[in-house]
Amino acid sequence: MELKSQSIRLYAGSNLYIIFQSYRECIEQMAHRVFVSHSGEDTWVAKQIAKEIESLGAESFLDEAQIAIGGDFEDEILKFLEQANELIVLITPWALDRPYVWAELGAAWGRKIPIVALLHGISAEQLQQKPGIPVLLKRRNLIHLNDVPQYFQELGVRIATEIEDRQA
Repeated sequence: MELKSQSIRLYAGSNLYIIFQSYRECIEQMAHRVFVSHSGEDTWVAKQIAKEIESLGAESFLDEAQIAIGGDFEDEILKFLEQANELIVLITPWALDRPYVWAELGAAWGRKIPIVALLHGISAEQLQQKPGIPVLLKRRNLIHLNDVPQYFQELGVRIATEIEDRQA
């Protein structure tokens, strides 16, 4: 997005904030959004994934990074999921026992946005054979955490394509 100097006029006080807020909302509407779903035990790994997503030019959502202490946890999660372009979920043996991981997966599935499942500590075969795993996860392209650079490469292409489409 190209900003022309005459398109923004700076005033003192709250008018400056309003102009900046409008600009920020414009940028947020244009961003590719990726929801990073994970269990609490996987926070460090999820943070690394979120950093890489953001380095590619997308906005990531990581609950502990975006939700203030005392904030409405569920509301913030749903708000971002409603705007997300895709969900990446870190599937670990302990994540399978976390209700929020399943709720986030279900919300993404209901919106029909892409779901990318990263496996760590469990193989695709083990996940496929595990009783009680919904088809919505079993039918995904499951990739091992060690293969996450491939996902980042594909995400980078999607982001670049979206930017080109907006500029056209």
